[in-house]
Amino acid sequence: QVRLQEAGGGLVQAGDSMSLSCTASSGTFSPYGASWWRQVPAKEREFVGTIDWGNGGTWYADFAWGRFKISRDKVGGILYLQFNNPQPDDTAVYYCAGASSAEKYYSRQYDLWGQGTQVTVSS
Repeated sequence: QVRLQEAGGGLVQAGDSMSLSCTASSGTFSPYGASWWRQVPAKEREFVGTIDWGNGGTWYADFAWGRFKISRDKVGGILYLQFNNPQPDDTAVYYCAGASSAEKYYSRQYDLWGQGTQVTVSS
């Protein structure tokens, strides 16, 4: 079964550059659309933003505008999340997700998920 794999997590100081990537465990990741989510202990998983794989159009949660940038490499099948000036409250486990159809994408019913990668931002 194909799964997604996040990479690039770890410890970073506030304000340093940080980015995550996401690929498929086999084959080339080529969803209809993809997204990033994050979760801290005792809280529900939180939507960060999404990207239409075909046209590259992006949309972000209110808190994420200007703080994150989502992009993708269609040929390489790679999803990216770039942090802009990360802060301690961005500390979380970050997950990537993919939707295989327009219906699933627009209803946020993602059928592919990564296992998550921990990002810790120190002050």
